[in-house]
Amino acid sequence: MKPILQVALDLLELERAVQIALEAAEGGADWIEAGTPLIKSEGMDAVRELKRALPGKKIVADMKTVDTGAMEVEMAAKAGANIVAILASSDNSTITDALRAAKKYGVEIMVDLLGAPDPVARSREMEALGVDYVCVHVGIDQQMMGRRAIDFLDQILGHVNIPLAVAGGIDADSAAEAIASGASIVIVGGSVTRSPDVTKSGKMIREAMDSALERYDRKAKKSMDEEMIEIFREVSTPNISDAMHRKGAMRDILPINPGKKIVGKAITVQTFEGDWAKSVEAIDLAGPENVIVIYNGSRYISCWGGLATQSCKMKGVAGVVIDGAVRDLDEVKELDYPIFASSITPSAGEPKGMGEINAEITCGGRSVRPGDIIVGDDSGVIVIPKERGYEIARRAKEVEKNESRLREEIKRGKTLSEVANLKKWEKK
Repeated sequence: MKPILQVALDLLELERAVQIALEAAEGGADWIEAGTPLIKSEGMDAVRELKRALPGKKIVADMKTVDTGAMEVEMAAKAGANIVAILASSDNSTITDALRAAKKYGVEIMVDLLGAPDPVARSREMEALGVDYVCVHVGIDQQMMGRRAIDFLDQILGHVNIPLAVAGGIDADSAAEAIASGASIVIVGGSVTRSPDVTKSGKMIREAMDSALERYDRKAKKSMDEEMIEIFREVSTPNISDAMHRKGAMRDILPINPGKKIVGKAITVQTFEGDWAKSVEAIDLAGPENVIVIYNGSRYISCWGGLATQSCKMKGVAGVVIDGAVRDLDEVKELDYPIFASSITPSAGEPKGMGEINAEITCGGRSVRPGDIIVGDDSGVIVIPKERGYEIARRAKEVEKNESRLREEIKRGKTLSEVANLKKWEKK
């Protein structure tokens, strides 16, 4: 079968979903999915309106059914769905009843392996029961932890003969990889629906899928650490703050040289009242992947100045964050080096050697441990716990994508309140 591009509308607002669906269809989408969030928000009207807007397209109702299989299939079918998605974790009796209803109402059943403890065995069981499609799906929260649907697809290929769909964090590259690996259906969400230009993004994925068998070459995968740093360089500290539920931002720490961004792993310094010995010694331990984070204890006596800045720049250290004062502002600005601090002063302390390097400290009111991820830009500085670095990077990227789409809709003439449908979603 020709590779099928299915676009999942995991939105809350029906009007926005229909508009994005129309743009996605223009970009080459074969099937349009009423995503679970949309169905929960708008009910079966989501399916009805999509069918009305796109009568020539197959509509997938992602019901994620786990019980009352026949009832939910009937609901979706009567609303206009061509395919109904149910969870493979449902009891076999639910799936069997759903299949009976599907036959009665002339629709197909796709089972979603999301959360299945043994995807290979469950895929075989689903095929034996008579489902039409199996969806190899890694959920959003799993994606944030670095799990890939393609890896599960590789495990299942060859074990079933029915068409396999793949879903979860798919972009043009992974869509091509999925088709080259043997998937029949590629399900794409945010890479299309959160794009400022949905049609263009859809076409890119469509072209990647159509040419996958001829030109796809498995690329060496980046490590999670490399991908994390790359994403943090792309997103803003407000994106990261949103991803962390408004946590992690340092207080009263601002850029000395606006327009500079820092991303790196913390080397921490605890010092006191302008004692600059440990601050300068930390430079010897730091490299391009590091940000030196200092608690100084004084806004009036500096532990950092022009010579330390030049030393850092020569060594290629990513940046410096100081809860305390910096001096030699003219030199620091001339060096054009990224420093973030809480104050500026002409006064320096003495190198007494008090304090320590690479112990847990507090900087800007936030706990910082050696190796925690530090990101700073003109909006401020954020600390990301090292064990959650990759997850937060991925979540921040999703925030950025969503804002890009909202920005495009505002450019088309709507206000932010209208786009977000704030009155509907105000807490009652």
